[in-house]
Amino acid sequence: YVVFTTKHHEGWTNYKSNVSWNWNSVDNGPHRDLTGKYNIYDMSTEIADAIRRTNITLGLYHSLYEWFNPMYLSDKKNGFKTNKFIKDVLWPELHYVVNQFKPDLLWSDGDWEASDTYWQSKEFLAWLYNDSPVKKTIVTNDRWGRGTMCHHGGYYTCKDRFDPGVLQKHKWENAMSLDITSWGFDRTSGLSNYLPMKNLTEILVRTVSCGGNILINIGPTSDGRILPIFEERLMQLGSWLKVNGEGIYQSKPWRVQNDSVTENVWYTKRQNTVYAFLLNWPENNMLALTDPKPDTGLQLDLSNVTFDRLQVDWAWTFALDNKLRKAGKDGYLPL
Repeated sequence: YVVFTTKHHEGWTNYKSNVSWNWNSVDNGPHRDLTGKYNIYDMSTEIADAIRRTNITLGLYHSLYEWFNPMYLSDKKNGFKTNKFIKDVLWPELHYVVNQFKPDLLWSDGDWEASDTYWQSKEFLAWLYNDSPVKKTIVTNDRWGRGTMCHHGGYYTCKDRFDPGVLQKHKWENAMSLDITSWGFDRTSGLSNYLPMKNLTEILVRTVSCGGNILINIGPTSDGRILPIFEERLMQLGSWLKVNGEGIYQSKPWRVQNDSVTENVWYTKRQNTVYAFLLNWPENNMLALTDPKPDTGLQLDLSNVTFDRLQVDWAWTFALDNKLRKAGKDGYLPL
């Protein structure tokens, strides 16, 4: 799925908002409805329409609060006992985004300064799940008021870059950014601020092994360009998934998430196949896996696996369905 930012905390909307006059992408800037389809010059296809033409799920991010909106600041000054911002800005915008673009995922944010009562989250979610045009398909996260994160939601995000390393009882998502210091475009960022591919694959594997989804954030420039380093990371990840994606897509957590003895080995399961993700290549070319065969363990001899056969760097995946059956009584198996 793709999650596009329709409005961040500064209040600028990437669509034609009737309650954000002259502070949106149609009245100003590119003069285009970047979320949907509105370009008055050539009716070009924008984000929502482009995604609908693929098999990718459309998600839309929308911030509840706004840093500088005088109505929100007035409500805040009044201890959130007034709700002019909710009535005149937030509710019209949320209803418009849902009715106009019909997302399958609504990613709420900017909720932490006030309770769900002020945001009227229960009332909005009741409409969303019972009466909205996406009531049968919509999925939401857990950011709907102070204290709701990691407690109430279709799935949990818990905090930015949530990476627990253990299996969770509720479906969850690791929302993280390739720039470890910023969620937007930061022209001052140096190379050390961008996640290396090795770290990115480690986070991906660990997240999926523990039953989570991963949402990878990039920050475009003000004129909509994606930095080459972001593009490179995404292309590298795509290349890695072409080889190893069998153990990622449609997978489920296995009975253990990581190996009990050998560090940096994580497991997933898909149908009857167990996948072992090896994050570091063993120095002696012998990989010891304890959990696939608890009685004897499993010894994989990798000495015949040359690097020109591996196709990818950074992390390697072993499908263990046949290997478990072929291993000898001592668990030894040459590859």
